Amino acid sequence: MRRGERALAPDLTRGAMTPREREVLAHMAQGRSNAAIGAAMVITEKAVGKLTNSIFARLGLTPSEDDNRRVLVVLACLEG
Repeated sequence: MRRGERALAPDLTRGAMTPREREVLAHMAQGRSNAAIGAAMVITEKAVGKLTNSIFARLGLTPSEDDNRRVLVVLACLEG
């Protein structure tokens, strides 16, 4: 691992996510905002935020000013 890189929790993969979390992840991978994801899934933007935070927690991604957690989640799932 290079300096500045984050290690994802090794035991957490897409299989550990709920179907709704996987659906949000698919929209995130398309670059959609929380508002756009909510409109597509017919849920509130707040609900999308909760699902997104759950995905971050499952992958051990804490808030950071240096990293874009959405990008890290998508990359982790593509690699996993």
